[in-house]
Amino acid sequence: MLDRYYVYIMTNKSRTLYTGMTNNLKKQVHQHKDKLIDGFAKRYNITRLVYFDVFDTAIGAIKAEKRIKGWLRQKKIRLIESKNPKWKDLSNSL
Repeated sequence: MLDRYYVYIMTNKSRTLYTGMTNNLKKQVHQHKDKLIDGFAKRYNITRLVYFDVFDTAIGAIKAEKRIKGWLRQKKIRLIESKNPKWKDLSNSL
């Protein structure tokens, strides 16, 4: 079985951004939407998946997550809009 790892960005109505990494994107998004994880995402109602990328290794995904988290907000917005210009909720296609 091929392992896959994901870096993702989720948001809310006011476009607060949350970047994370997981090996089960569908489950992770579900947990955010149902507010099953305490912390930033729950507190700010982060429920819309607007960006994700797939990696073959956990190390690759972790490096990408750290890199994105280090970016300024505008650069994160450019990344999202390069693949999802209308900020559609991508979780419906998982």
